[in-house]
Amino acid sequence: MSGRDSGQSGCIVAPRQETTEASDLSGETTFVPGPETEAEYRRALGCFGTGVTVVTHMTENGPIAMTANSFASVSLDPPLVLWCAAYRSRRHALFAQARHYAIHVMRDDQLHLARHFARKGHDFSVADWTTNAEGQPVLSDSLASFECVRDAVHPAGDHSIIVGHVLRCTVHPGSGLLFKRGQYGGFSDL
Repeated sequence: MSGRDSGQSGCIVAPRQETTEASDLSGETTFVPGPETEAEYRRALGCFGTGVTVVTHMTENGPIAMTANSFASVSLDPPLVLWCAAYRSRRHALFAQARHYAIHVMRDDQLHLARHFARKGHDFSVADWTTNAEGQPVLSDSLASFECVRDAVHPAGDHSIIVGHVLRCTVHPGSGLLFKRGQYGGFSDL
């Protein structure tokens, strides 16, 4: 990854005396995830690089979007994908109840869209988009888009796991936007 944004860096979890179960001179720390170690747990999760998606839905008041990096393929037959929405998000209920939505994999030159929709989910003025056959907003020129109908919503801790059956998929050439250790970047061939 090539960094483009400053943020927390480092994958080594800082030792915390009251929660450390094992530690050695290499800087390795073992801890039990919990309220006292939430920051350490988030840093550990940040060691796993992910793609960046923007999920869109049309409400009765207009289009909404949110940025999510918790996206995965579930099944090829039937074609299922999942993404996760935090309960604390003001947009959670709208997406958890949505019958149709679209998931967009961001290109490495679409950081501005990922940041924008992380903060301003109702403002589509910065994006080019169209509506699909189901009336859902589809962002133009994302690396890939998955137009979905809700298959299931599962409660999971402080998030909902939202499973979608993919109705249509569009792929454009380009490279994906990545997120790792609190930073955005792109992929470099080894």
